[in-house]
Amino acid sequence: MLKSKLLLSIISGVLLSLAWPAHGFPFLIFIAFIPLFFIEDQLSKESKKPLRNIFLYTYIALFTWNALSTWWIWNSSIFGAIMAIVLNSLFMSLVWVVFSFSKKYFHHNRNAIFLLPIFWVAFEYLHLDWDLSWSWLNLGNVFANHSYAIQWYEYTGVFGGTWWILIINILIYKLLKKLLEDKPRASQLVFSSFPIFLLILTPLLFSIYQYQTYTEKGTDTEVVVVQPNMDPWSEQFLSPPQEVIDRMIQLSIPLISQETQFWVAPESAIQEGIQEPSMTVGARMQKGISIPRLQNFMTEFPNLKMVIGGSTYRFLDEATSTSRETENGGIYDEYNTAIIMNHQKVEDTYHKSKLVPGPEKMPFKSLLKPLQFMAFNLGGTAGSLGYDTERKVFYSSQGIGAAPLICYESIYGEFVTEFVKNGAQILMVITNDGWWGNTPGHQQHLAFSRLRAIETRRSVARSANTGISCFINQRGDVTEATAYWVQDARKHTMKANSELTFYVKYGDYLGRSSVFFAILLLLINVTVYFKKEKPNEVD
Repeated sequence: MLKSKLLLSIISGVLLSLAWPAHGFPFLIFIAFIPLFFIEDQLSKESKKPLRNIFLYTYIALFTWNALSTWWIWNSSIFGAIMAIVLNSLFMSLVWVVFSFSKKYFHHNRNAIFLLPIFWVAFEYLHLDWDLSWSWLNLGNVFANHSYAIQWYEYTGVFGGTWWILIINILIYKLLKKLLEDKPRASQLVFSSFPIFLLILTPLLFSIYQYQTYTEKGTDTEVVVVQPNMDPWSEQFLSPPQEVIDRMIQLSIPLISQETQFWVAPESAIQEGIQEPSMTVGARMQKGISIPRLQNFMTEFPNLKMVIGGSTYRFLDEATSTSRETENGGIYDEYNTAIIMNHQKVEDTYHKSKLVPGPEKMPFKSLLKPLQFMAFNLGGTAGSLGYDTERKVFYSSQGIGAAPLICYESIYGEFVTEFVKNGAQILMVITNDGWWGNTPGHQQHLAFSRLRAIETRRSVARSANTGISCFINQRGDVTEATAYWVQDARKHTMKANSELTFYVKYGDYLGRSSVFFAILLLLINVTVYFKKEKPNEVD
């Protein structure tokens, strides 16, 4: 019996990973949790310590999924990979424990199994915004490379996908359980299967219809993205700054015209540490090399705006939670920054707000500060960075608003909608995906930008230093994609859309409502538990 549970647990983890981008078959996700439901049901009835054993077997399944789907983190940080896989599996397993604990207090109710989606979506939502946020494996992300199937995300966001996946898993599990226990007649089986097919096909057919009939909206906007392809391990941060800048200029010269409104370069493309607000380099307030070289090239294109990433810092009057000290007692913050400039001046900066736990943000800093030396440098700075609280929008000479999303920020749906509400008509993703090598990491990161395009109906311009640069239209289709690990630049006329989708207006309402009901259920169950009312046996 132990071996059969272990096998079921591993099967569940493998099915989840086989469904995951970049090359998985996503519809396997509709059956991936079924083995865990059988394990939970059996243990809750027969085990003397059901919650402990449920945690054990679900942890095995979810660790398998996390490890097989995000192993590529190892290429950049061994410690980061271990922590991400171990902790994320732990958090997910605790959701099953809470679900099983709560299910006990529903007297002979076969529908108590539907508590799991409430707790799971609540977890995914809360996991978006805390010091250990790692939402790479939110279930709704699984369809990222199959945009024809999820056009309805413009109404629900990825949490709609999570609900869809879990409900279908539950219905198929209940059907299989009925088949094993009751041995229904063929007609009964067909009748019981009908709701499952209806729930799968209705969103899918609606999405296919939307995909086929959707017409892109907005003003034509010509954009050039550049991929300098500087190896972050051996080249990018060791090369002279002008070498990086000159490479981007040479790659872009054939494409930039007087009609080009935005020229987009990757995260951390400017190698000089730049002081704000003067945008100078070094103690002598020199202009440095990078910005003057770029502006000199742009003098031929007075209407051109450039969006580029760099490492910046700013001296402060008082200490902040992220500030550092100089040797002579000065206080300053460092930032992972997106910069917009024209041929005459730097117009504005945006400091990355969704920071990667570990490399850019030390989780629970007061507690874990002694471990800060283990943070890995992923963009020119290491340790806890400063950040912006405002979702700034960069504007072209013609008034087209663009959201400057820096790397990891592009995986957060509601976060991106804040830029759109502030006036962003297109999205820009500037990133440096070379840390992971030629693994599923950079492919998954690209795929998740397709979700943001559908949710917001905003075209995306993506500039990756060593990943894949491309454009994504409002249906989530990738166009003008570069090859991996090549020097390249691409030009495309994007549609700048001003209309707001339902999801942009209301954000992660499914996540917030799930949190509300999860808290309510927990309060009820804890109250019953402490009143020592003996729970009824689960049906």
